[in-house]
Amino acid sequence: MANIFIVDDSPTEVHVLKTILEKNGHTVESADNAEDGIEQIKAKKPQLVLMDVVMPGMNGFQATRALTKDPETEAIPIIIVTTKDQETDKMWGLRQGAKDYVTKPVDEALLIEKINSIL
Repeated sequence: MANIFIVDDSPTEVHVLKTILEKNGHTVESADNAEDGIEQIKAKKPQLVLMDVVMPGMNGFQATRALTKDPETEAIPIIIVTTKDQETDKMWGLRQGAKDYVTKPVDEALLIEKINSIL
């Protein structure tokens, strides 16, 4: 189905997301920090990005803004996937250019529904 890129510094979260996505027919690649993620997303042009927020160095809000402001990557939809569950966080994430916002722990059915609605 789709090639989806995960940017998350937690190997456990990457494993959980990758398992959900692959079970639903998607191919998955990942990076464990925002800087590497941006570089790889520019090179590989995935169809969708799942972006964590809390990471060392550049955070997911900054990375989302960088990707959505870059003509090379602005068309790639981003779903923020994070433990930050405040309404202000969600609003801020969407203002950075994210298409949607999902809180951890991830509900598999909800995540797949959101991915399908974007793709």
